[in-house]
This record gives sequence, structure tokens and C-alpha cells, in this order.
Amino acid sequence: MPKEIYIDPFTDFGFKKLFGEEESKEHLIDFLNQILPKEDLISHLQYGQNEHLPKTALDRKAIFDLYCTNQSGEHFIIELQRATQMHIVDRSIYYSSFLIQQQGRKGKNWNYQLQKVYVISILDFLLEERLGLGNALIHHGQIMEIHQHQPLSNKLNYIFIEVPKFNKSPAELKNRKDQWLFLLKNLPNLQKRPKALQERIFQRFFDRAKIAKLPPEEAEKYIIAKGKMGDYKNTLDYREAKGVEKGKFEEKKNLALKLHGKGFPIKEIAEMVEVNPEQIEKWLKSSKK
Repeated sequence: MPKEIYIDPFTDFGFKKLFGEEESKEHLIDFLNQILPKEDLISHLQYGQNEHLPKTALDRKAIFDLYCTNQSGEHFIIELQRATQMHIVDRSIYYSSFLIQQQGRKGKNWNYQLQKVYVISILDFLLEERLGLGNALIHHGQIMEIHQHQPLSNKLNYIFIEVPKFNKSPAELKNRKDQWLFLLKNLPNLQKRPKALQERIFQRFFDRAKIAKLPPEEAEKYIIAKGKMGDYKNTLDYREAKGVEKGKFEEKKNLALKLHGKGFPIKEIAEMVEVNPEQIEKWLKSSKK
């Protein structure tokens, strides 16, 4: 098997390295401008705090992969999802609620006018068939008037990108959107930069993506991130081989403890075994007694 040359963007470290640092901001802006409506194209982005706290201590907080605002003060959550999410749409709505609430103003003079919120989910799996979204690769949802099929508001926007559906070769890339989707899906499998990706922005992107150029401490973080991906795949294989059903509470607990022992964050474990983080914390406490 050829040695991996470039960072895998479907790792937490890789995605933030390639799209979530000041030096890589141009990559994120260019990528977003390929999937956003023309009226919302971005010329400037400012990264924000990715941890958003609830109104009370009893509620759940939200930790986004990337959170930023554009030149108009509009809000963008960019989420990378490797593991299949049964309730990915609900999750996106929940995340957007934090950015709606934080726009509230105290006092009687606030008129409830809101800035747009985008939740953009880059998926390494396919959405459920029950959603009936067809063969399209990118889906854009808003609040609709159901009888006239017209937007009732453009303030809440949900974009889902099903990366596994993208199957074009380098010779078939027709535009910048194709180029970015190709990289999201194929970057860790490439041995060199394809001729179809010779623009300056991609020269900088590939240079930043080289594993050999990472400082030692970052290289170690990346190796750990890749190892976790392998452990997660092995866990999925284990579940399938054993015929573990989703409803078996004890099996979920055992898997959660195993993943925690391998260094997975509680947030990711909760997504994998499909329980809330509070339940994971209870299992961890009980296992120490």
C-alpha cells in the first residue's frame, strides 16, 4: 500500500488544519462560495468560538467543528460527519438554535430581525432514503410555505453534502465545486497533485496538506486522529460481526467504554452509539466504582 502523502480531511485534525486556521481561511472561503447561493457569497470570514453554552446549566452545550461569521455578520456552522447520523437533520436544527438565540437583544426595542444562519454538514455517508431527497449530492433546506413550495424565510439554511456520491475522476472535473469535492473525497489517496488542480489556491492547499511538512507535534496529533478512525472502523466491524442490535443497551455501554479507553471524545462516542453525552458520562462514572 502506497505511503500516505496528504492529510485526510475527514479527520478532526485534518479538516481544521486545511480549513479552520487563519492560514487556510482562503480555502474555506473558496469552498463555501461554490455551494452558497450567489446572494450570499463571502469575501471575508472571521472564525469564532466553536463552543456554545446553553441558557441553563442543565441544558446541553454545543461544540461545532467550525464556526465563523462573514462580512455581513451572517453565521456559519461547518460540521464534518464521518459516522452515520440517524437524526442528522434534527442535529442541524438544534445547532442552529444556538445561533438564533444568541442574536436576541435585551430590552423592548429589539424588533426580532435576524441575521442568516447556515449549518453546513459535510457527510462521509449517505442520508436516509426515507428523507426522499433523490440522487442530488448537495441539498439546501429552508423554512418553506408547504402549499406554494416557496421559502417563508431565508434566515435558517441547512446544507447537506453527501460526499460519497461524488465519483468524478480528475479528467471529469468541470468547475471549482467539482475540484473541492474531489479533494474532500480523494485527498489522502493521492500521491501527487493532479493536473486538473493547478490553480494557485490548490498549490497552497496541497502544500499545506503535506504530512511531511507538519511540525512534529502536529504530525503526532494527526497520527492519533488517523488511529482513532481505524479503531472506529474496527468497532463498527465488530458490531456487525456480532449482530449487535441498536436497541441493546448493554452492548452500547460496552462499546462506549471501549471507545473511551481508546481516547475518543465523549461527543464522538455519543454519536457513534446513538445516546446522549450525559448517558456516556454516567456509564464512565459507574465503571469506576
